[in-house]
Amino acid sequence: MVSLHANTPAGRRLAMCRLEMEIGSKAGLARLRSPPSSFFVQTPPLATLARYLSAGLSGVIGKTLGGDKNVDRRNFLAGCAGVSVVAGVGDAFGESGPLTKMIFPFSAGGGGDTLCRLVAQYAGQLLDRTIIVENRTGGDGLIGIKWVKNASPDGTSILVTTGPTMYLLPMVETEPSFDLDKDFAPVSLLARFEFGVVTGPAVDAKDFKQFVAWLKANPGKATFGVPSNGTIPHFTGSKLEQVLGIPLTRVAYRGSAPAINDLIGGHLPFAIVTIADAIPQHRAGNVKILAVSSAERSPFLPDVPTLKESGVDLVADGWYGMWLPAGSPPDFGHQLSAAVVASLAKPEVREKLMAIGLIPVGTTPEGLTQELAADTALWRPIVKATGYKITY
Repeated sequence: MVSLHANTPAGRRLAMCRLEMEIGSKAGLARLRSPPSSFFVQTPPLATLARYLSAGLSGVIGKTLGGDKNVDRRNFLAGCAGVSVVAGVGDAFGESGPLTKMIFPFSAGGGGDTLCRLVAQYAGQLLDRTIIVENRTGGDGLIGIKWVKNASPDGTSILVTTGPTMYLLPMVETEPSFDLDKDFAPVSLLARFEFGVVTGPAVDAKDFKQFVAWLKANPGKATFGVPSNGTIPHFTGSKLEQVLGIPLTRVAYRGSAPAINDLIGGHLPFAIVTIADAIPQHRAGNVKILAVSSAERSPFLPDVPTLKESGVDLVADGWYGMWLPAGSPPDFGHQLSAAVVASLAKPEVREKLMAIGLIPVGTTPEGLTQELAADTALWRPIVKATGYKITY
């Protein structure tokens, strides 16, 4: 459903169409010309309303132009008024807000991209504006982030990316490309995803305890894969190395899929990847997810313990968040946040996200700010201890 305020021409026309069923009457036409000053009305989707109106009025006008003498003045006026309303529907589309770009700085086809497209579709309907998803990839997400940073703060540019990208990049860049507090306005934390410690057939271990024993017995084989450098899996491996007291060799891949393939082939002992990418092979018996990084056991793998349960005091959630360029109107930011929360609460949206390993959340801007502060405080000392830096 779309909500239109009556202080727009389209809103007045559509409101009266709903309230005045006899739209062609003199009284109806008079009310169309002089509507009440302010009220809200729930209307059907605009395109649907247009079809209903045009179907009805085309018959009336068609008969009139064809010389049908049974069409009286009242019906003719109804058809004319319907033309006016359909024109108003066109106005409403034009007045429904500027085209809005949702920038996702990673490739299409993955879970984050699916999340963006669902939120764009449902939040766009609630906000009565068209939101398109644009994938601006490159630089570990930096290309898209900088594009939104430099965009006009008028509500037409939205950034959706992983939270770790936003708080880790400033930590690892030699010269930070952006200041999260100064360059962006928070909107909402959208969804969480989890990482897991995954072993292949090269490791003879049924659980995390046996896995640790294997690492200690095979220090020369203690190599792990990560989807890329400078990520949560990268630094989770560093934390494991510190806690277990075992030197680990990191191998960076281009995404989780090639790392999982090497696990299956026996070329890689273990990897730290998103569990959504590993679950199919885990269930097929080709790899084993020995522990998950979330604070509680995953709803997707309730039988797999957390790292904390396994003796590693670390929670390493991943999540997607939404931001606007700094200086964007606060009112729009809160409206967008509310639309996002409502969209993520829809059963059909939740079902689609859970099916790809994403746990819908939806928070206020303040909730996103709190999450960022907590994660920044957690990871800063871990990242600093590694000495890892990116120089472009």
